[in-house]
Amino acid sequence: MAVFHTQDISGRHFLVTGGAGFIGSHIVEYLLANGAGKVRVLDNLATGSRNNVALFSGNPRYEFMEGDIRDAAVCAQACEGIDHVSHQAALGSVPRSVKDPITSNEVNVSGFVNMITAAKDARVKTFVYASSSSVYGDEPNLPKREERTGNLLSPYAVTKMANELYASVFGRLYGMKVVGLRYFNVFGPRQDPEGPYAAVIPLFVSGILSETPVYINGDGGQTRDFTFVENAVQANIRGMLTDNEAAYGQVYNVAVGANFSVNFLYDAICKLLSKTHPAVYREARSGDIRDSLADISKAKQLLGYEPTRQFMDGLKLTVDFFTGK
Repeated sequence: MAVFHTQDISGRHFLVTGGAGFIGSHIVEYLLANGAGKVRVLDNLATGSRNNVALFSGNPRYEFMEGDIRDAAVCAQACEGIDHVSHQAALGSVPRSVKDPITSNEVNVSGFVNMITAAKDARVKTFVYASSSSVYGDEPNLPKREERTGNLLSPYAVTKMANELYASVFGRLYGMKVVGLRYFNVFGPRQDPEGPYAAVIPLFVSGILSETPVYINGDGGQTRDFTFVENAVQANIRGMLTDNEAAYGQVYNVAVGANFSVNFLYDAICKLLSKTHPAVYREARSGDIRDSLADISKAKQLLGYEPTRQFMDGLKLTVDFFTGK
């Protein structure tokens, strides 16, 4: 993985909430590989996995704390002695939030307030948090620009917009250095292929390999700005360590700036696996947007963000991971 910072971080202490999850574990891996003084993970293992962080367990600079962000005391303890926070802990999935809005709100909103309050009280230097492209809702224009959002289409989107509003207020009211990252369909190694809310790429790979039915919602013509996880790691590192004061108090699109249809994605995976396995089409999901494409010029300008992995490059690395290559 490329290096996304120039500072010496050997004396700095980092907290990654949700660090046993997909994106979080890649942030932890980057920080430890690049000499961070301490990396603490807070995770309740509801959707994260010990397998994702097993490779760090022997590292003396790594610390695992099992706990829930819905507990304010746990959040306060996790922030003790911490310089920088990367807040990834959340209950993902639009369909899950449609089915159970209460739990999504408890984790993603109440948990967020607990975490950012604990960070404020601990006087952390920077607080970076995961938002989502779902906040664009039904705003029809492409590419998506940070200042234009529409009607929200799911409880999950509401929780992420609430995070942005709270972060903005905490930045202005308490002088916190906060950065929000609107992820666009992040994918890569360690993304969970199991469970009812598994992400599309590991689901496709798993189904094609096992020759079990693979479902595409709607006609498959919907497009997404599929973003390899290394790009999400870069945005977090730059957000936590930027020296640009103008970069704080902002939200940024984290994407590649190119979109592909779900049908194209499926065909590309089949080709990488050298398999022919027709997909099964079914009804479109409620709460889903039709097309997604990010304008990443703001992140480039203020954070120095520049995608290091394009879609097909990242897809091959991901398929190789799931096939054990």
